[in-house]
Amino acid sequence: MMVNMVTAYGWLLHWIMRAVGLRPYTVEIEEGTLMRFWIPCDAVWKNKPAVVLLHGFCGDGIINWQCQVVALTKDYAVYVPDLLFFGGSVTDKTERSLEFQAECLAVGLRKLGVEKCVVVGFSYGGFVAFKMAEMYGELVQAVVASGSVVAVTESVLLRAVEGVGFSSCSEMLLPTSVEGLKNLLSLGSHKNFFLPNCFYTHFLQAMYSNREERAELLEALVNSYEEINIPSLEQRIHLLWGEDDKILKVEIAQKMKEKMGKKVTFEGIKKAGHLVHLERPWIYNKCLKQFLSSVLPLPADKK
Repeated sequence: MMVNMVTAYGWLLHWIMRAVGLRPYTVEIEEGTLMRFWIPCDAVWKNKPAVVLLHGFCGDGIINWQCQVVALTKDYAVYVPDLLFFGGSVTDKTERSLEFQAECLAVGLRKLGVEKCVVVGFSYGGFVAFKMAEMYGELVQAVVASGSVVAVTESVLLRAVEGVGFSSCSEMLLPTSVEGLKNLLSLGSHKNFFLPNCFYTHFLQAMYSNREERAELLEALVNSYEEINIPSLEQRIHLLWGEDDKILKVEIAQKMKEKMGKKVTFEGIKKAGHLVHLERPWIYNKCLKQFLSSVLPLPADKK
């Protein structure tokens, strides 16, 4: 029987994460709710600023942020959680809101000893990052968001989905076939991926568990934005965008910057789509580290 190549790659990623100083750790948020984090291995992290990486809807934390973890662990204490119903994170609660995801993350980070951090969110993870900033201003020092916005109406979100040929967020983000996954990755990237069909089959098998619960997460996301409500955030916000994002186009980010004022900065990366951090990791990492250094000054011996 053929080994699932995505699962096998996940094992390799686990080895790489350990090699750069991270280890998996499961936090009990409350009875019935467990959240898995990748956290720094040793006490050296206490001298480093904390950066939290929140993933999107395709895959878990490590699959999404593999290129960034390797680039950041030298200078920062990096935390990579799996959001609820992804990877190793589960709950028996019926709550599916952004507020619940944000609350669980805040509780988990505090149990891990994190008092302040910069949160970097991609796509769905960006929505959660903004909600964390709104609810836990004393914890979140700044937000970097890619392919995500602080607030959007249901009509705008559905228009974005329908504009790329789907009838709902679930249809787009929870593909059930090889063709559906190919379409999603094609929409998410500047250039098409050329991979064998067996890869797509294996990805669907390995990365799309908890479909019913994830569909409920999307439903809660849409419902939470029936009326637009842009919160007044005190933190600095940096929008780091692929200029060829077909899902949430760059104009949406630019309009958000205008509405939110001087604390919001925008940076576009050429020849990159929605999956900007995976398509152009070297440029993305350079931009990310430049912003982080302006928010989280490194110790003198690190400069």
